[in-house]
Amino acid sequence: MWELITHPSNLIFSISICLVFLLGIVECLLLIAGSSSQGILEQFVPDHAHPDFEVNPDHGLVIRLLDWLYIGRIPILVWLIIFLTVYGLFGLISQMLIAKLTTGFLPIWIIAPGCLVLCMPLVRFSSAIISKIIPKDETTAIHAQDLIGRKAIIILGEAKPNSPAEAKVQDQFGQIHYILVEPELDIIFKQGQEVLLTQKTTLGFQAIEV
Repeated sequence: MWELITHPSNLIFSISICLVFLLGIVECLLLIAGSSSQGILEQFVPDHAHPDFEVNPDHGLVIRLLDWLYIGRIPILVWLIIFLTVYGLFGLISQMLIAKLTTGFLPIWIIAPGCLVLCMPLVRFSSAIISKIIPKDETTAIHAQDLIGRKAIIILGEAKPNSPAEAKVQDQFGQIHYILVEPELDIIFKQGQEVLLTQKTTLGFQAIEV
């Protein structure tokens, strides 16, 4: 077994397995420090490899390949661990079987690219399983325009034209947003008054009386 792991023809597979453990250690240290490598790795993921990007037959081969491999459908760190694990184990097991049949290992320049191609269906299969297990991120982020048509309450000061006051408004998810509101007409909104948001401005919103 030790010869299998340390043989020059198998080093790339052994390194892949070692990288999995190294990523685990680094991630644990980052979590202790209150950070994560996920955000860093996401910077290297193309825009088309994100869950909200719809892939269709008109897209290029590379885009469709990334989607087929589930890159972007699961966190990139998870995908990388899956790939390194599958590639490393696939290569070592293949070399072990080849050694039993031929009493020798295939050269690295043959086995490394060969296993890279052959293991991809397993990478996809494993990624598909993981994508069904891990919870999906649900976001309650909204655009400012989504608040138009909702009622807000002036909570600080008086709102006059070109002199907004602070108000609070509840979105469709039940979250409270604190915004600046000014009257659309030449009137004054007093503290505690309920108003209806009508349009977005550079500073906040305009509103009318309810």
